[in-house]
Amino acid sequence: MTVLLLAFSAAFRTAASPAADSLLVVFWNVENFFDYRSDSEYKPEYWTRRRFEAKCEAICKTLLSVADRYGRIPDIVALAEVEKPSVTQSLVRSTLLRKLGYSIVHYDSPDHRGIDCALLYRNGTLPSCLPSARHLLGDDLAPVATRDFLVARFGRFCVVVNHHPSKVGGGKSELRSSAMRQMLCVKDSLMLAGCSGVLCLGDFNDTLWEPAGPREGTIKYNGHWEKIDGCFTFGDICVTQEAFADASLLTEDRVFGGLRPRRCFSGPRYEGGVSDHLPLVMIVKFD
Repeated sequence: MTVLLLAFSAAFRTAASPAADSLLVVFWNVENFFDYRSDSEYKPEYWTRRRFEAKCEAICKTLLSVADRYGRIPDIVALAEVEKPSVTQSLVRSTLLRKLGYSIVHYDSPDHRGIDCALLYRNGTLPSCLPSARHLLGDDLAPVATRDFLVARFGRFCVVVNHHPSKVGGGKSELRSSAMRQMLCVKDSLMLAGCSGVLCLGDFNDTLWEPAGPREGTIKYNGHWEKIDGCFTFGDICVTQEAFADASLLTEDRVFGGLRPRRCFSGPRYEGGVSDHLPLVMIVKFD
């Protein structure tokens, strides 16, 4: 707790007046972030209140570590694999994040596992938010049982949070291709509605970018770092990004060597980490 308070104090001092021409944005797939009271069949085994609260604190501590490294508190935090709004509310209200002025955007989606995208934004650094959710539609124009696109409009700047269908099971590559096409349609509609800059970020469940080094990989699969979390920019914005490979989020890879993200659960075994993904940190600059 002492370390957390020191990190909070340092971050708050340096982040009180962020640069008006840029934003600090974080995306993180927080892997099976279920309510400990949930009756979902997909809830991790032995998911207790104590473990749930420990995960909330670990996410908070990581965001404060991001603030310490970058000299400012994240203006926007986009999350994937969050079960329901009560989880996002617990994250913000039960940790030091409650002192940072975050508001929450979270819609329940038709995903078969019951997981959604969510977004936190700081009222002090962003204009009022106009949020919405857009379904991924099938060929019959009915919603697909997967995560919605979460859209947040801040004046002329818009964010679209994605978590595209996974590779588990058959026939998903077509759904991911459809998700990409529909994401671009959402982007087009936002720009036609007056947005001058659109940031489409998230977990795309495809290696769309080849990591050039250890600071770019967001997930490790069969011993190889991959970058399936990323962003696309449109309009008058540009982005620099890196995977936040903080030591607290990594553990020894005893199978393939090196390090890997420290998961919360590996199968039924509790590892005590946060996720199999690393956070992606982006600095968004306006032209």
